[in-house]
Amino acid sequence: MSSGQNSGGLMSSAGLVRYFDAEDRNAIRLDPKTIVAFGLLFGVAVLVLNAVAI
Repeated sequence: MSSGQNSGGLMSSAGLVRYFDAEDRNAIRLDPKTIVAFGLLFGVAVLVLNAVAI
């Protein structure tokens, strides 16, 4: 690649960085620990329901 060519990598990712850095005041904010706990509880509930259905 010649030094005069611009690959566009940095310029194309700059918009995504600005998009994901913006915080919406109306967005639902959840702690990551809450999501993990909900996933674990959901998995345990599925296992219990499978065991009861036998």
